[in-house]
Amino acid sequence: MPVEIRRTLRTVQHTYIEGGKRVESPTLLVAAMAIIRNPWFGQGYVENLRPEIREHGPVLGELLTNMILEVTGDEIEGYGKASVVGMGGEIEHAQGLTHTLWFGNKFRNAVNAKSYLVFSNLRGAAGSPVVIPLMHKDDGGARSHYQTIHTTVPDAPAEDELIIALGASVGGHPNHRIGNRYEDLKEMGHDVDNPAGV
Repeated sequence: MPVEIRRTLRTVQHTYIEGGKRVESPTLLVAAMAIIRNPWFGQGYVENLRPEIREHGPVLGELLTNMILEVTGDEIEGYGKASVVGMGGEIEHAQGLTHTLWFGNKFRNAVNAKSYLVFSNLRGAAGSPVVIPLMHKDDGGARSHYQTIHTTVPDAPAEDELIIALGASVGGHPNHRIGNRYEDLKEMGHDVDNPAGV
């Protein structure tokens, strides 16, 4: 069954002042979302989710990636993904359509990323939070790019729907000053080039 899209939405956020201090280079957060019909709704427990994952994943990945790139061009630094399934579905349905290379690699390959896509998957009614965590697309230890896009869609997801989302940042967290993971590791006596000691 082809993916059934009810609506797409995109949010764009610029930050100019954070913590009472002007941001030297205003940061940009972009979220792209698709509200779709849950392909497993009303079928009871479905053992094999793969056919729908394989069919829907590439379509949604390409659609949402293009929506983000229309705003950011090739300047993306941080990225992430999220999904919210309506109350008539399972959290596994939300995970199924986002935790697949058929979906995520569309975004990852488009921005030449090295790190995995950080994620959130939720179950809720219409108006539930859509929470898209972000991290640096090439360096998972760069805390400067640990951010969260937090939004909501007043009429979604309906009981038989899913919200599938991608998020991106141009610039790190405004006025970032907590350091990064590697500084902690160094202070704790770990080899920064080999933090696991292997």
